Amino acid sequence: MMGHWMYGYGLGHGLWLVIVAAVVLYPTGRILSRMGFSPVWSILVFIPLFNLIGLWIVAFADWPANAGRQSLLNSDRNGISRS
Repeated sequence: MMGHWMYGYGLGHGLWLVIVAAVVLYPTGRILSRMGFSPVWSILVFIPLFNLIGLWIVAFADWPANAGRQSLLNSDRNGISRS
């Protein structure tokens, strides 16, 4: 029979949960805020199926870097020089 040490969650489990949540949520929130989304949406990372839906939304959203690149392409087409 197993010992009593396996029952319940201790302080180590809670600490590990906080560390993993911080390691995942912080960079996800930073990426979303740079894209113009609220960092609160990073909570979807921990919800199954919603994390995949969120990933697809982010993959096909308009990114700020693409907007700058698109304006450069439009200026080239209109004959405006970048120099």
